[in-house]
Amino acid sequence: MAASELYTKYARVWIPDPEEVWKSAELLKDYKPGDKVLQLRLEEGKDLEYSLDPKTKELPPLRNPDILVGENDLTALSYLHEPAVLHNLKVRFIDSKLIYTYCGIVLVAINPYEQLPIYGEDIINAYSGQNMGDMDPHIFAVAEEAYKQMARDERNQSIIVSGESGAGKTVSAKYAMRYFATVSGSASEANVEEKVLASNPIMESIGNAKTTRNDNSSRFGKYIEIGFDKRYRIIGANMRTYLLEKSRVVFQAEEERNYHIFYQLCASAALPEFKTLRLGNANYFHYTKQGGSPVIDGVDDAKEMVNTRQACTLLGISDSYQMGIFRILAGILHLGNVEFASRDSDSCTVPPKHEPLTIFCDLMGVEYEEMAHWLCHRKLATATETYIKPISKLHAINARDALAKHIYANLFNWIVDHVNKALHAAVKQHSFIGVLDIYGFETFEINSFEQFCINYANEKLQQQFNMHVFKLEQEEYMKEQIPWTLIDFYDNQPCINLIEAKMGVLDLLDEECKMPKGSDDSWAQKLYNTHLNKCALFEKPRMSNKAFIIKHFADKVEYQCEGFLEKNKDTVYEEQIRVLKSSKFKLLPELFQDEEKVLSPTSAAPSGRVPLTRMPVKPAKARPGQASKEHKKTVGHQFRNSLHLLMETLNATTPHYVRCIKPNDFKFPFTFDEKRAVQQLRACGVLETIRISAAGFPSRWTYQEFFSRYRVLMKQRDVLGDRKQTCKNVLEKLIQDKDKYQFGKTKIFFRAGQVAYLEKIRADKLRAACIRIQKTIRGWLMRKKYMRMRKAAITIQRHVRGYQARCYAKFLRRTRAAITIQKFQRMYVVRKRYRCMRDATIALQALLRGYMVRNKYQMMLREHKSVVIQKHVRGWLARRRYRRTLRAIVYLQCCYRRMMAKRELKKLKIEARSVERYKKLHIGLENKIMQLQRKIDEQNKEYKSLLEKMTALEVTYTTETEKLRGDVERLRLSEEEARSATSRVLSLQEEIAKLRTELHHTQAEKKSIEERADKYKHETEQLVSELKEQNSLLKTEKEELNRRIHDQAKEITESMERKLVEETKQLELDLNDERLRYQNLLNEFSRLEERYDDLKDEMNLMVSIPKPGHKRTDSTHSSNESEYTFSSEITEAEDLPLRMEQEPSEKKAALDMSLFLKLQKRVSELEQEKQSLQDELDRKEEQALRAKAKEEERPPIRGAELEYESLKRQELESENKKLKNELNELQKALTETRAPEVTAPGAPAYRVLLDQLTSVSEELEVRKEEVLILRSQLVSQKEAIQPKFDCQEDKHTMTDATILLEDVQKMKDKGEIAQAYIGLKETNRLLESQLQSQRKSHENELESLRGEIQSLKEENNRQQQLLAQNLQLPPEARIEASLQHEITRLTNENLDLMEQLEKQDKTVRKLKKQLKVFAKKIGELEVGQMENISPGQIIDEPIRPVNIPRKEKDFQGMLEYKKEDEQKLVKNLILELKPRGVAVNLIPGLPAYILFMCVRHADYLNDDQKVRSLLTSTINGIKKVLKKRGDDFETVSFWLSNTCRFLHCLKQYSGEEGFMKHNTPRQNEHCLTNFDLAEYRQVLSDLAIQIYQQLVRVLENILQPMIVSGMLEHETIQGVSGVKPTGLRKRTSSIADEGTYTLDSIIRQLNSFHSVMCQHGMDPELIKQVVKQMFYIIGAVTLNNLLLRKDMCSWSKGMQIRYNVSQLEEWLRDKNLMNSGAKETLEPLIQAAQLLQVKKKTDEDAEAICSMCNALTTAQIVKVLNLYTPVNEFEERVLVSFIRTIQVRLRDRKDSPQLLMDAKHIFPVTFPFNPSSLALETIQIPASLGLGFISRV
Repeated sequence: MAASELYTKYARVWIPDPEEVWKSAELLKDYKPGDKVLQLRLEEGKDLEYSLDPKTKELPPLRNPDILVGENDLTALSYLHEPAVLHNLKVRFIDSKLIYTYCGIVLVAINPYEQLPIYGEDIINAYSGQNMGDMDPHIFAVAEEAYKQMARDERNQSIIVSGESGAGKTVSAKYAMRYFATVSGSASEANVEEKVLASNPIMESIGNAKTTRNDNSSRFGKYIEIGFDKRYRIIGANMRTYLLEKSRVVFQAEEERNYHIFYQLCASAALPEFKTLRLGNANYFHYTKQGGSPVIDGVDDAKEMVNTRQACTLLGISDSYQMGIFRILAGILHLGNVEFASRDSDSCTVPPKHEPLTIFCDLMGVEYEEMAHWLCHRKLATATETYIKPISKLHAINARDALAKHIYANLFNWIVDHVNKALHAAVKQHSFIGVLDIYGFETFEINSFEQFCINYANEKLQQQFNMHVFKLEQEEYMKEQIPWTLIDFYDNQPCINLIEAKMGVLDLLDEECKMPKGSDDSWAQKLYNTHLNKCALFEKPRMSNKAFIIKHFADKVEYQCEGFLEKNKDTVYEEQIRVLKSSKFKLLPELFQDEEKVLSPTSAAPSGRVPLTRMPVKPAKARPGQASKEHKKTVGHQFRNSLHLLMETLNATTPHYVRCIKPNDFKFPFTFDEKRAVQQLRACGVLETIRISAAGFPSRWTYQEFFSRYRVLMKQRDVLGDRKQTCKNVLEKLIQDKDKYQFGKTKIFFRAGQVAYLEKIRADKLRAACIRIQKTIRGWLMRKKYMRMRKAAITIQRHVRGYQARCYAKFLRRTRAAITIQKFQRMYVVRKRYRCMRDATIALQALLRGYMVRNKYQMMLREHKSVVIQKHVRGWLARRRYRRTLRAIVYLQCCYRRMMAKRELKKLKIEARSVERYKKLHIGLENKIMQLQRKIDEQNKEYKSLLEKMTALEVTYTTETEKLRGDVERLRLSEEEARSATSRVLSLQEEIAKLRTELHHTQAEKKSIEERADKYKHETEQLVSELKEQNSLLKTEKEELNRRIHDQAKEITESMERKLVEETKQLELDLNDERLRYQNLLNEFSRLEERYDDLKDEMNLMVSIPKPGHKRTDSTHSSNESEYTFSSEITEAEDLPLRMEQEPSEKKAALDMSLFLKLQKRVSELEQEKQSLQDELDRKEEQALRAKAKEEERPPIRGAELEYESLKRQELESENKKLKNELNELQKALTETRAPEVTAPGAPAYRVLLDQLTSVSEELEVRKEEVLILRSQLVSQKEAIQPKFDCQEDKHTMTDATILLEDVQKMKDKGEIAQAYIGLKETNRLLESQLQSQRKSHENELESLRGEIQSLKEENNRQQQLLAQNLQLPPEARIEASLQHEITRLTNENLDLMEQLEKQDKTVRKLKKQLKVFAKKIGELEVGQMENISPGQIIDEPIRPVNIPRKEKDFQGMLEYKKEDEQKLVKNLILELKPRGVAVNLIPGLPAYILFMCVRHADYLNDDQKVRSLLTSTINGIKKVLKKRGDDFETVSFWLSNTCRFLHCLKQYSGEEGFMKHNTPRQNEHCLTNFDLAEYRQVLSDLAIQIYQQLVRVLENILQPMIVSGMLEHETIQGVSGVKPTGLRKRTSSIADEGTYTLDSIIRQLNSFHSVMCQHGMDPELIKQVVKQMFYIIGAVTLNNLLLRKDMCSWSKGMQIRYNVSQLEEWLRDKNLMNSGAKETLEPLIQAAQLLQVKKKTDEDAEAICSMCNALTTAQIVKVLNLYTPVNEFEERVLVSFIRTIQVRLRDRKDSPQLLMDAKHIFPVTFPFNPSSLALETIQIPASLGLGFISRV
């Protein structure tokens, strides 16, 4: 049909838009040919008229149906054009958060500017081995395709990653390399893949920098070749680099940085090793501060420095070389700070002792004066002379910067060379995969030489890309045998010729560089003259004569000619390089030593991204004509050569393309700028791929897919048996124009738009069918609704009419009653009103009269009070007036009297001044003096008389004094007595006072108490009354509280039960985790053990050299070997995981590197130990052989002494016989008295018996020691024989000869000495074992004592803590705490005593067993002593007593075999037994029963060597079988079943009470009697775990290819899901072809597994665990693929999955395995299928989804919703807002962020005890097993 027919009403188109580039619109009416205007309506509802171009009349591009939007492959779109591509990418990026999309063979990667969880190891494992179209687009899918094609086609591959700066090229290349390193592994132990990944941090630090577009922009291109060997494992790598931007070293634009390494150095300047570099802050150096942005948000440069140094160390760059690199880099920084001072316009100088230059010279090891001189001067050479010319300051700065760039470029080259050396493959490389990380097309406002080189490289890459796409497209047509015409595609060869051909841009540039006075202007004129108006791709700007324009494939670019010549020359002054070459610093001359040679195609440019070639520097003494030749190869020429070499490499490989797109310039996460995206899509070739595809037949369908999709368009008669013919017939009817499609061999090819037309027809057909169905259904529903409404109306009418009649009767009754009520009511109201008025009147009269009387009384009262007030006021006023008058009179009197006194005073003063006054006064004084003289005389007389009296008194005084002294002494004594009495009196008085006060207090207290008692009694009586009142209330409250307590108790019980259930579940989870850790360690150990065995076998094959002759071994060799095997493989190696299991649970379940290294170290130690033991064994064997040969040569001697020894032994045996008789008597007495009170453990008889038993045991030990002493004497005698014998041979005396002959005759058997030697060896072994047992017991005792000491210390500390706590408590609490502590102590002691009692009971039971054993041994000794024993045969007896078998009826259920037949037994029963052969007809577990019966016989013989050897050989034999046939499910299942049965037998017949509950009495008699094989049970349990894990791996390998095809791709319900159009990356067809797996295939395989396990007699519980593991694998693999495949996330696919899951559940029900937990493992898959089917619109739907999907993580739910894709137009997409609602609701959920399930997870396995009811004595051994050498006993 014509394309214009599709432009009908409601058709949607794309129209250009200046903002959004393309806008979607809808046609409002049909388009008719000739119309000039289209009537459109935009999505926002605005109508517009779209005018068509009158010349071309080109219609706007049509929009794809919604069903095709969001496709994984852009070529799957029906309409292939720019707006469709842009819209599809935007929908996937914004709505679905998908950053990868296929565009044919190209992977388009959009930078999300956000870390996404899609690069983990689980994702790598999911993509490994998958076809590229089967999974969602991913960089891992491209890497897997390259890896697969390399292995399949044996052709080298390359992955070309391109894009703008900041588009994510480096990250994409890094992830591709990580994929190869993870999937392939390395062929050696050198971890090459780690080195390949470690090269990234180094190259990023020295080659990446921050730009305005990208914080980690690669400023160079690189091509990394990853080498593989013949087994396609990584063996090495090689790196080639392109276009390092050297100008960044000396200049950075605003908001940009220099290379990361400089800032890492500055951030680490404080480290001790960097002190010598004299670094500082980045803002201090000129080369690091120009951009003004020294810090990147979220990046720690110091940490990055650590990572860089670690990567250098991993790649073999030593610390000294690292410090050398940092020294050179620091020197570059200091060189940038060198400044120049101008002397004049043409010369300059460096300031004297300039610090930056001094530091630079010190770091570089060069002379300061020389470097300072050549920084300011240059040398000019002519034909005859050489001149030294000073240079200006500007030239000096440029020369300094050029030197810095040159040093950095050479250092970059040197590091790349060393990285390549570290990554160099040690073996021959078979193939490689190259990863090209190169810049994309660039255009800026100012474009210079760097952009020219970049765009030139992109032109070459685009040409190669176009040719490859065209080639693939034509190959597809030829393969399908479709007639085709040559597709016209854009060929950019003219543009390439313009650049690189003869007289092209580069050629003219090189020619101009050779000119002595060449300049940018002259070069521009040459370009204009050569190409302007002659080449259509070359233009000249209108407003400039220093620029030119080239039309590239992506866009026109204007280049500024300024600087082209200088950058192309890359000039560095040779004198400066010569100074650096003379450096004492070794690394610096190394950078410049090979500059004349081009070591690699890597190249570098001076001021921009220029090739990394090392430019030759002119030598000091050069010929004049040589200068022009040295700089012949310009930068452009070198870059052209390296680009040609790159293109040759790419053309020799199969390319894979990754185009990185930068969605916005602001680094916003998941923000899409349509303008920027379209620019990059046009530049990277994606749209060219679309154009080439659209030019042919872009849509391709297989016939089966077409039939499944468009079956609805066919009638029944159109469907034929031949699908191809059916499709042809239908297409001829549907599409009339046969040019719109072609029929290939396997596919139908459609032109662009035809699939959309078919989809429109299909949608119309389905819509018409839906309308018809809706019409019928709606009519039926409306009729049904009408009948229901009619019936309801009749019913309602009947009820309403009855209701109305009842209401009317009720109304009449109410009316009559109302009249009666009104009559009485009105009478009552009137009477009440009258009474109310009468009462009111009386009340008013009373109130009024009272009011009047009260007023009159108040008036009289006020008059009386006013009279009283007037009386008092008038009296107060009269008194106040009187007092005022009195004060005034008194005042006047005082004033008058004062005046009179002043006058009198004045008169007295006048009189005092006169003589007469003095005379009057002196008259009285004379009289007084005479009187005083008289008194003095009288006193003198009295004094004399007194003096006489005093002398008399003195005499009397002396006498009286003596008397008084005596009296004083007596008084003192009496005074002391009085004082003591006084003190006693005082104390008594004080006590009396105290007693009185106390008495007063007590009396007062008594009074107060009595008062309080009375008060209390009164209050109590009140309280009693109140309490009696409240008692009833309390009873009700009590009942209420009881009810509440009961409810709370019920709630608490329920909560406790829930908590108990949760804790139980948690404990089960912890137990499972511990089991999983242990089993993971066991699995890793078994892997290391297998590796050890493989290495040992390889060593044996390499070392072993066949020797002629037969080597004899000692008879004990086999026993020694078995001991070694047990000790090395069981007690040491296999105890390792046990010890690890007992470590704290904080260790990770996954095996980390430290554990791996420890296991490796342990394996090496075991190898060394084995080698030393083997050497020692060989030495002992050689010594034994030499000793035996000498003994055979020497005649037997010393017969008399030997006879004496035999007599001594007979005496000992007789004594032993006596002891045996006593023991028999005791046994008989014990059997006669069977009363329980006698034989009870505590009875006296029982104690006597135990005492006698111990005495007998001690006596036996003494006798054994005597026998050992005698045998040691024999050894000493034997050693003394040899020198005597030699001496006698020398003397040749007859006497000695006769003695020797007599001795020889006494020796009756020639082999007695050999037998004595064997006995000696046995004795030595016994002594050694006893010594070891004593040492072990001593160590155990010492350990127990240490433990007791530690426990006592802990108890002491605890007691001290308790004491300290108790002292802090109050007395009551202290008593309570001490009682509680005492109760706890007594309880612990009680428990300890109970444990001791149990141990004593066990000891008693063990002693009973030993008593039985001794009885048996004594009986056997009696039988042995009945025979006549000759003296010569005594030495030949073994240490242990000879086992005499009893009658068959006493020893049923045992199998006897000889020691030498052990290997034969293992070979026939284990190594050569095939489950599909002889074992088919055996009873389940027969090999296990046979082995256990052999163990029983060895136990019966009490032969520990035989038991140990048999069990060790059995375990090693099972391991060998599983190693040999470990991929066979039947073999692994067979030996898992038998190992478990053997383990159950060891438990069932161990004699432990816990395992004997279900035994019959006969089975209890068959229990082991001598050995406790608990350790071997642990070893067998570990072996069973290893076999189970191997079984899981086998069934996983079998099921893995079936799961995805059977569970997801196959349509179990036919016709439910339609096939969508697919692109070039064809996914696996969902239609079942021959050879594809279906759900029936999976169920058949499950039936096969189940029948095999049941046939082998596997435990039912173990079968359940295997089935659970199988279902987990099915669910995990299915869900993981669902999460990585957008085409599988649809409503119909959810229905298919649920149906498939129901079939698996039905299988579980048929096999009675529903309680195995297998169904629960499918719960995540079931919920994912439900999520695909449920409604996804409203908040209620979101809530339902969150509650339903509890087994899915948040990441998985969001991923499924993002991937949900409608298959039909009737389905709706999930809105982004709904997904955000889900994320908000689930943000509090704590689950794993991991997206995929761990499909390799193995549940921890347990082996529940399952006793067998089979009697051992009834087992018959089939002859087909070839075990005729064993016999039943």
